Amino acid sequence: MTSTIALVDDDRNILTSVTMALEAEGFMVRTYPDGQKAWDALSKKPADLAILDVKMPRMDGVELLRRLREVTDMPIILLTSKDEEIDQLLGLRMGADDYIGKPFSQRLLIERIRALLRRSEMRNATPAETAPEEETVMERGKLVLDSLRHSVTWDGKDVTLTVTEFLILQTLAEHPGHVKSRDQLMDAAYSDDVYVDDRTIDSHIKRLRRKFRAAANDFASIETLYGVGYRYRDS
Repeated sequence: MTSTIALVDDDRNILTSVTMALEAEGFMVRTYPDGQKAWDALSKKPADLAILDVKMPRMDGVELLRRLREVTDMPIILLTSKDEEIDQLLGLRMGADDYIGKPFSQRLLIERIRALLRRSEMRNATPAETAPEEETVMERGKLVLDSLRHSVTWDGKDVTLTVTEFLILQTLAEHPGHVKSRDQLMDAAYSDDVYVDDRTIDSHIKRLRRKFRAAANDFASIETLYGVGYRYRDS
């Protein structure tokens, strides 16, 4: 099925050029010139993936991201200026799946879109397209991950994760007690043609901890080994 991409940017040139590039790749594109118009539409009918510019009138991309994360877990990519590191890190902490700095290569953007959409397919796959149901559920103490339904619970409480967060947690929980380096977590969560740095993984880990602590104040199952990486401690 054709995926629908929501493109939100106040730069008409970007709206036009990126739309043409995406449509040439077979995507359907819905464009919005500011965050408020995008929120009015996407809060009612989310797309398969959204691309949000950070600097916009009426409602900026970070605020739009915050609101969208309250109603949808669709993959979201932020467009930022190269020197807007604070916006990049803030966006990742608030639930963005990836970011790309302006000016950017349209080919790189398309590859990142495809990588995130591939990960989202696990939520929509039918049982016939996946392993038997019992093989899709991982239990680690109070943690239960269902890769078929893309669902996570902690002690029976639902925890909503983005696709990238889910993949990082799944990689850690597969082998409790084993240390995973940042490079290994990058490989699990991002395709080979997408570059992220250590701070991106650290931001995802911080957000994972914050989400689980909202379900249980004493959550401490994701441990940091400074200078080495992270590990999951079975509880």
